[in-house]
Parts: sequence; structure tokens; C-alpha cells
Amino acid sequence: MNATTTVTTLPNGLRVVTDRQAHLETVALGVWVAAGARHEAPAEHGISHLLEHMAFKGTKRRSARDIAEEIEAIGGELNAATSLETTAYYARVLKGDEGVALDILADILQHSAFDRDELERERDVILQEIAGYEDSPEDVVFDLVQEAAYPAQAIGRTILGTPESVAAVTPADLAGYLARHYAASRMVVGAVGAIEHDAFLASVEEHFASLSDRSRSTGEPAQFAAGAAASQKSFEQGHVVLGFEGLPYGHADAMAMQVMTGLYGGGMSSRLFQEVREKRGLCYSIDASAWGVSDTGMLTVHAATAPKQLDSLIAVIAEETRRLADEGPRDSEVKRAKAQLKAGLMMGLESPPARAEQMARHLLGLGRLMDKAEIIARVDAVTAADVHRLARKLVGVRPAAAIVGGGRASGRLAREAQERFAA
Repeated sequence: MNATTTVTTLPNGLRVVTDRQAHLETVALGVWVAAGARHEAPAEHGISHLLEHMAFKGTKRRSARDIAEEIEAIGGELNAATSLETTAYYARVLKGDEGVALDILADILQHSAFDRDELERERDVILQEIAGYEDSPEDVVFDLVQEAAYPAQAIGRTILGTPESVAAVTPADLAGYLARHYAASRMVVGAVGAIEHDAFLASVEEHFASLSDRSRSTGEPAQFAAGAAASQKSFEQGHVVLGFEGLPYGHADAMAMQVMTGLYGGGMSSRLFQEVREKRGLCYSIDASAWGVSDTGMLTVHAATAPKQLDSLIAVIAEETRRLADEGPRDSEVKRAKAQLKAGLMMGLESPPARAEQMARHLLGLGRLMDKAEIIARVDAVTAADVHRLARKLVGVRPAAAIVGGGRASGRLAREAQERFAA
């Protein structure tokens, strides 16, 4: 743990973490909840995201306008985000104003009114958000590969929900979901910046001491199933995403997976970019990324090209993947990928909001903090043999595959893409 970082657990199980950076003039703070889209029952599809929206639409003592005006009166920012396993409510303010932001965050998380008229208005906002996603081929193809990888599971459903599922949510549903999942031991309150831990802790205790720790949250284990999905909706380009089963967030090989992903398709010097874009000109950009949650993860490769070139594009991706699996990486590639990963991690942590999120993610996902020295050491410990071992797992198996923009051939191309890797 850094010398500037302190963690305290309150009697109700709520964890409070701060990282004092005295040279800053601001404070980034927030509340992170271990509840997200994968905790939804089938009839609740999209409720995590809808609850995040509704939290800002008024409490028992503040209207939606009051919330907006109060935070902006001190020059602050207030926002939220929903993911598969967490929902975050966060703010950034000038030092000395963190008490105002904390009071608002505590109010919206414990005393939201869930007014019926506000709910009807916010449904329309989310319907527009869903429509925007459906007009974006990149969003559509990633949603499809998620569903193909985890069919008939909450983790495979879209975070936004569907127009039908969003329309069915009632104020009572929102209140019930919050009561089941927003328990103190499943939450972290974090702050980074010009802040004193003891003073912040006292304020958190004042605002959250009565928060219940009676969690009735349940979540089904993830089962990676590697299906194929496609959309015949017309787009200017064809988009393909291949999804390989990855690693959970806390897995011992998580850093090795990130290093492998980097040299495989994570930058302009990566194998996929050099072969597919630079040498063959099959697409404008191609990238690989890996994510992990508590019990699963996925490595994805995404590229877009002219529909008539999709088959050639997929063939080259398969060739390069097999080459990496057969030959293993060069030491220079591993060194370069590790340098990129370390730089990205450290640059990100120079942002107070990113640092606050990282601390909360560590506490929720690992049960402890990892300091910068441990993170760097884990990256440095990755070897070429580690990368080669993980690369071999990408061939001889059928990945999840999704294609949009390929017209009537999209489904066939998705299935054929799977077979190229399984052969």
C-alpha cells in the first residue's frame, strides 16, 4: 500500500479508502457498488443502468434540478456508470467541497424518490440511448459477441436492456433492486486528492452509518459457450469481433494476458496491426483487448473492413494467431508490450478519478489494494514463455464470433471464422 493511501472498514462493512495527494487542488470521490448488469434477473434486464439514471432524478429532499444546481454551484461534476459487475457514482470538486459532493451521493443512493413521472421521462432518454447503440455497428457487434459468448446468461445481455424490458420497470422494482444489492459490505467509498483520511472517514460515517449490510444479492456463475451471431442490418463497413475465453480479474496470469494481448493486437507495432493493416491494407484499424470480471474474462479482436474483404481479413487474423501460438513471441516483442502496459497503467493513475476507480476495483475484486510497486513487479515478471503458453490457448478452440455489415453472408462468415480457429 502507498504511504499516502489508507483503508478503513466501518462496522456495517462499508470500506472507505483515500489516497492523499496534497499537491492537487481538487478531490475525486465516489461510491462503487458491487452490483451491475450480471446481477439482474431476466425480468430485470437493464434495471442496473436505469437505477443509475434514476438516482439523479430526485430524492426526498432534493429535486433533479436541485441536485444539478447544487453540484454546479461549487463548480463540481457529478456522473455515474454501469458495468457488468459494478455501478459507480462519482464526483470531482475543488478541495474543501468534498463534503457537499458526499452529501449528494449519500442522498441519491439512500433516499431516491423514484418518482413515476421522472421514471417515464427517463425511459425515453434510455430508449434514445438504445437507438443510438443500434445505429453504431461497433456497439452492435460487441453486444452480439457478448451474447454469443454467454448465451442465456445475465452476463451475456446488454447493459442498457431492451425497449420492452426498460418499459416494464416500475418504481417498486427499482426500490427492490436497490434494497437487494446496495448493501454496505458490497460498497466502497473512495477519494483521491487534497484530502485528509480521518476527516473524510468521519463524514462518510455520518452519511452512511445507517446503511444496511443485509445483502440478498445473487449471481449465476458464468459459462463461456463460444456461439456465433450476426446481423444483416446494412452498414457501410463489415465489422467482425472474435471472442476467446479469457481470465478472471484476479487470476495469476492476468498480467501475462495483458502483455500477450498487447503484442498480439494492442498497438501499431502489434502483430495484427502490422500484418493486417500495414502489409496487406485489409482494414483501417484492428485491435485486441482483454477484460476480466470475478469468474471469467474474454480476449477480443475487432476490425472493420469492406464487406467483400471480411473473409480475407478473418483468414489473416487466423494465420497470425496460429503463428504466434506455434512460434511464440520474440523477446523484443515482450519487452515492448510490457513497456506499453506499464506506461499505460502509470499514466492512467496520474488521473485522480482513474486512481479512485482503481482502488475501488481492487477492494471489490481482490479484497485488498495493490500498490504501484506491486503492479510494476507483476508486469516485469511476465516472460516470453508465459505469453507463449497463453497464445497456444487461442488455437484449436472455437471462439465466439460476431459479424455485422456483411449482408446475408454475415452468419455464414461468423460460423466459418470459428472453424478457422478450431481446425
